[in-house]
Amino acid sequence: MRRTAARAGAFVDVPAPQTEKAAGPEQTGGAPAPAPAAAPVAQRIRTEFPFELPRGYVDDSGTVHRDGVMRLATARDELIPLRDVRVQENPAYLSVVLLGRVITRLGTLAMVHDGVVENMFASDLAFLQDFYRQVNAEGHTRAAVQCPHCSEPFEVELGGSRLGES
Repeated sequence: MRRTAARAGAFVDVPAPQTEKAAGPEQTGGAPAPAPAAAPVAQRIRTEFPFELPRGYVDDSGTVHRDGVMRLATARDELIPLRDVRVQENPAYLSVVLLGRVITRLGTLAMVHDGVVENMFASDLAFLQDFYRQVNAEGHTRAAVQCPHCSEPFEVELGGSRLGES
């Protein structure tokens, strides 16, 4: 079965795991079969995430595009750019190609691709790289820790690696 990312909605239904069929009386030596467990409710996974760029992408006509949507990355999204000649020549280009694949909407642009991403302001690119990490690390890149001296709890940022690297 092939699965594709949801484009229209921000959620995808994930079917509950199948359970084994309960044995009938003929299989248990005449004893009544146990009552089947209630079927778990299907979970909903959020696959698309809205964002607003700090500065905005300026297109050829001078229109500024700030509001957009990024979808969850797939393994394919992270593997395909590795074959790109630009990425092979300059590994820093990986984030540009990867973001061009996972940004599904930006303002009123008909299509978002790596050419759009490479013409963004550096602050917007840095924002999108951070946002990608947050979205694909189950919503955050922070960890709760405790000070070894005073035992005060606080959070630390775990982000900072390049996109496409674990």
